[in-house]
Amino acid sequence: MNTRANRPEMGIATQTSAENKVLYARFLDSFADNGSVEKIAAAALALFDPNAEINASHPINKANPGTGYVTDVIGPIANAFEGLVRQNYVMIGGEYLGAEWVTSTGYFHGHFTNPLFGIPPSGKLAYLRFGEFHRMENNKIVETHVYLGFAELIIALGRWPLAPSQGYEGVVPGPATHDGIVTGVSDAIKSRASADLVEGMLKKLATEDNAWRPYWDDRMVWYGPGGLGSYQTVEAFAEFQRPFETTFDGWGDGKDEGITGVAANCKAGDGDYAFLHGWRMITGVHVKPFLGLEPTGKRVFMRDCDWWRCQNGKIIENWCMLDIPHLLLQLGYDLFSEISEQAA
Repeated sequence: MNTRANRPEMGIATQTSAENKVLYARFLDSFADNGSVEKIAAAALALFDPNAEINASHPINKANPGTGYVTDVIGPIANAFEGLVRQNYVMIGGEYLGAEWVTSTGYFHGHFTNPLFGIPPSGKLAYLRFGEFHRMENNKIVETHVYLGFAELIIALGRWPLAPSQGYEGVVPGPATHDGIVTGVSDAIKSRASADLVEGMLKKLATEDNAWRPYWDDRMVWYGPGGLGSYQTVEAFAEFQRPFETTFDGWGDGKDEGITGVAANCKAGDGDYAFLHGWRMITGVHVKPFLGLEPTGKRVFMRDCDWWRCQNGKIIENWCMLDIPHLLLQLGYDLFSEISEQAA
């Protein structure tokens, strides 16, 4: 039996979600002031609870509570990217299992002038994809997870030391409909339809007959993380998806193997969009080559997140981020040490 069939259903955007999105959107406006860390820090002080739990992609992992979003995540990026600009492609929110979340994804970009966590600067324009998920209580952010596309950046710099992906690698666009910033109250029926469509698809993943296919528009685009690449059309995505799943034996939540604690932190529909994030979302045992690394037999836990756009009862766009450096570290490969040695 596919244990995914018993997953809790997605939530949807609520009135509280709409109020939180307005607060979050105002905070994001602080990035527009020439990338001033001081302005961002002041805005963060007003929105983040002093004890907020802050997590971010490897090598940051656990940041300082409260202020760590600025000091440990945004500050280093602003120092590395002169003229820092933040472009938000999707900004939505929703409730899941009684908790309210807001989320956004897009790019930071700037002139890459200083090292970023050991990644040597190019002296040129550079893009760093991001995804943020914030749990909010009483108008404050109390928990944060930030995904950063370090693997994509390293590939763009021509410093990727592992096997190339089979998909497109490069900057990916936002929604084709340019309507991913959803700050108002969303129609509950439409939000539920998006949530149920995506959840139905997710329950069919890791099936040998690719039973997830009917949920997707034939022209679908999967904007994947660096190292895995992006794919357009159901056929092209299928050629990637099933082999990726079988690279990790038992790919999924691990319940069949007695694993606990692997699940979504949040997932909800918001109008034509839906989102999901899990800091321990997927697990599996490495049994086939991955990015050129021979099977290790090690169990890994994947930090994974997605945003989907639905259209005419089908999923047509999906932005996916996966903490590739953290996954590689579990396989005994330190991507950041490798890049630092290259630069030495």
